[in-house]
Amino acid sequence: MDFEIVGSIREIQPIATGTGIRDLTRLNRQYGRGKWRKLKGFAAVRLLDGTVHTAEIHWYEAHGIGKKEFKLKLPLFD
Repeated sequence: MDFEIVGSIREIQPIATGTGIRDLTRLNRQYGRGKWRKLKGFAAVRLLDGTVHTAEIHWYEAHGIGKKEFKLKLPLFD
């Protein structure tokens, strides 16, 4: 990752669940079978240059497996 999440993620909302996830087959193969959800939320992130911004973050999550593949969505909100 080219960023670090500082603090907690807030305003979490589901984007897609189950078969609505395009990468479901890859996620099952790479991390194991689970009830996968694609989620989005907002968090403070520290970039490589050391600046801290509030940004929208997307990730995949499954019960028993955890949060995987965080993606930073632009623009930054600061």
